[in-house]
Amino acid sequence: MGEEAEELGAGELLVTSIDADGTRAGYDVNLYMAISEVVNVPIIASGGAGRVEHFAEVLRYVDAALAASVFHMGLINIQRLKAYLMEAGIKVRI
Repeated sequence: MGEEAEELGAGELLVTSIDADGTRAGYDVNLYMAISEVVNVPIIASGGAGRVEHFAEVLRYVDAALAASVFHMGLINIQRLKAYLMEAGIKVRI
């Protein structure tokens, strides 16, 4: 499906793992790893974030990671997440 979207002109793919969404158990890393092997456009991962480590895990395979409830509910502090990712050698916007 991602290959077809790319062929049709998609500039990036926002992919939500329905199985992981809302679980806070981590992104479906296997899904994003598989997609990254077949497409040449940026991938945004969505669904499953629960800890700062989850972002570092998935950002090895995607260009960005989306999350909402963990920020809205105060479970993850955005500045703490950015600091953690920078310490892990992952580029973040300041």
